[in-house]
Amino acid sequence: MNSLNFVILGDTSIASNLGKKGTSTDISIYDKKTNDQIFSYCYPNTYPEKLQSLLQSIAISEYAILNITRLDSFLGEQMLALDIFNLKRGFILYSFDVDIEKVKNIIRRTNLSSFQIVDSLEQLKKHLSDLKPAEYEENEVPSSDTATATNSVYIPIDHVFDVKGVGTVVLGSIKQGEIKTYDELEINPLNKPVVIKSIQMHDDPVSHSKKLARVGLAIKGVSAKDVSRGDIITSPGLSKIISDSFQIKFNKNPFFKEDIIETQNYMISVGLQIRTVKIKKIGDNEIVITLEKPIAYIKNNLCIVFSPDSKTMRIMGYGYMG
Repeated sequence: MNSLNFVILGDTSIASNLGKKGTSTDISIYDKKTNDQIFSYCYPNTYPEKLQSLLQSIAISEYAILNITRLDSFLGEQMLALDIFNLKRGFILYSFDVDIEKVKNIIRRTNLSSFQIVDSLEQLKKHLSDLKPAEYEENEVPSSDTATATNSVYIPIDHVFDVKGVGTVVLGSIKQGEIKTYDELEINPLNKPVVIKSIQMHDDPVSHSKKLARVGLAIKGVSAKDVSRGDIITSPGLSKIISDSFQIKFNKNPFFKEDIIETQNYMISVGLQIRTVKIKKIGDNEIVITLEKPIAYIKNNLCIVFSPDSKTMRIMGYGYMG
C-alpha cells in the first residue's frame, strides 16, 4: 500500500473535502484510502499563534497544498518555511479575488515555483488522483556516514498514546527503510531498545511497511509517558548523534533584521523535535547552538532556528547538522 503525505497551508478548511478526520491535537490529520494508496493530509491547528506546529506539519510531509485566499505576512511565512524545507512537490489553489500573477512573482525564485497551480477544488482532486508516491531528493532524507544508511530505518514520531490493552502506540511516517512486526529497533534520544508488536496503516493491520508510509506502531520497551513528539525510531546500526550542543553553518533569513543576542533564548526545529536554545556566533556564518535538553539527529538533518516571540519575522534562518 502506497502512502502520500501532504501538508495543507493557507486556508485549511479544504481538509474535510479531501479526507476523513483522524488524530487532532495541535496538528490535525485527515486521510483517505483508495484501492492502492493512502492519502494523509495534515495542517497546524495552533498556527499562526505558534510557529512550532507549522514547522512540524511540513516536516511530516512530502507534498504541500497551499490554499491561498489572501496575501498577508503569515502566507509569506508559510511560503518561506516550505522553501527552507526544500519541498518542491505540491499545488497552489487560489480563490477568485487573489492576484495569481502576484503569487507567481513571489514564488519565482523559490522551490514553490515547481508547484502546480489550480483554480478549483475539483481540479485539485483530479491531479491528486493521478499522483504516485514521491521519492526523496537530496537533503530530504536523513543522511549518515554508515554505508548501510539507505537500508536503515528512520521514523520520527508525531503522536504517542497509551492504549488500554495494547500499551504504547506511536504514529509517524517512515522516512527511511522498511519495517516488519517483531523488528528490534531503538528509540532516541531515550537510547532504549523497542520491539514492534504490530503495524497499522489507515487502521488496517499489516505485517510490514516501507519508506514514505504513514503508520501506527504498537511498541514494547518504553512507556508512552516517556516518549515525546520528535523522538526517532531507528535501526540499531544507523549512525546517529545524541547531543545538547552542536555547530552549524547558518543561512540567515534576509527578512530577519534583528541581531542574535547570546543571552536570549531562541528555539530550533530538527525533524519534529523542538528545543529551547542559546546561540553563540563564532564567525560571519557559523553559530554554536546549546540546548536545554538533548536531541537525536542524523548527519545533514535540517535545523531551523526561530524566535517565537518576534513581533515581525520569526524564522531566523537554518543550517544542516554536522
